[in-house]
Amino acid sequence: MTMPAELHRRYWRKTLLVTSVLLLVWFITTFGVVYFARFLNFTFFGWPFSFWMGAQGSLLIYCLVVGFYAWYMNKLDAQLGLESKGD
Repeated sequence: MTMPAELHRRYWRKTLLVTSVLLLVWFITTFGVVYFARFLNFTFFGWPFSFWMGAQGSLLIYCLVVGFYAWYMNKLDAQLGLESKGD
């Protein structure tokens, strides 16, 4: 199936926007918490927040990023009529 040029541009603009935002979330989760760990010394679920983010929180956020990306791209494909019809 061939997409018209305007539909293709809109699709990639939205894809690049969501990818950029999710990469920013990933960057803040990975490097921001480590960089500011000294200042994030409050207790969260019984553990220091910086320790909790390193042990559990960052993994949870990564899974949420992947899940959101899959959900959003499926929604975008359906919205633009590009979803696969199944095998």
